[in-house]
Amino acid sequence: MPDLLPQELRILVAVADSGGFSAAAAALGLTQSAVSHAVRGSETKVGAVLFERGRAGATPTPAGERAVALARRILRMYEVLDAEVRGAGRGAVEGALRIAAFRSAALHLLPPALERLTARYPGIRPEVRVVREIGAGTAGEVLAGRADLGIATLGGSQEVAPGLLTGVLAQEAYRLVHPAGHPDPKGLPLMDWDENCGSYTRSWWHAQDWIPRATVKAEDDAMVLTMVGRGLGMAIMPELSLRDATDAVDITDLGPAGPVRQVGYVTTAESASTLAVRALIRELRSEKG
Repeated sequence: MPDLLPQELRILVAVADSGGFSAAAAALGLTQSAVSHAVRGSETKVGAVLFERGRAGATPTPAGERAVALARRILRMYEVLDAEVRGAGRGAVEGALRIAAFRSAALHLLPPALERLTARYPGIRPEVRVVREIGAGTAGEVLAGRADLGIATLGGSQEVAPGLLTGVLAQEAYRLVHPAGHPDPKGLPLMDWDENCGSYTRSWWHAQDWIPRATVKAEDDAMVLTMVGRGLGMAIMPELSLRDATDAVDITDLGPAGPVRQVGYVTTAESASTLAVRALIRELRSEKG
């Protein structure tokens, strides 16, 4: 962004995160007038209104959302520069590594990779946030500068935003899961959750005349699995989610024509060049292979 200084970038991010000039000033130890002046100056430099002002506070405009996202990513590169330069003399890789992942990936895909990563590079501090894979999902967290790398579902109806890099880590099949020993699992009510909504799954579902409309919606896959185990219905779930399965459920293959999903990483070009993200991707690929 043209001629914006690091402090100006920090102020833009603080206003967006806190929702107002007063709160941003308090967080940064500045006066409200200093924050207002800095935002007006930034708007003049970029030639766009970045925040809608109102009694309820300040809300980023579309231009402001883009500016704040880029500001977060630029400030993050300052942090990485400091960490990598300090570690270079010792051959160390260190500093915070911010990861966004959906629930089952955070539970089952990330831990072994992070265990190997931190054993090799004790100076790396992973920060994992569970993000629902709805709307912008984990890729949105990366694009907005809140995560260095996201574990995401790839290949669905939404294309990856320009500026993001992806790589496939796993391809997993969906299975029919139902109460253990049930004589007619396909006759049970369907249970579902909002994140289970990729176009690669739905197109297959719509071609199956035995699958009813979902009659029970749950918050997440763990809740669905629990309710299926209680005999409340059946579900169609990806393999990662079924690693939590107990003896209360049976799992049935849907055959070679059944739906699959791709799970992979999402990052930015600048983050992909950093030592910590490159090391994490290597460990995730090692888990794949």
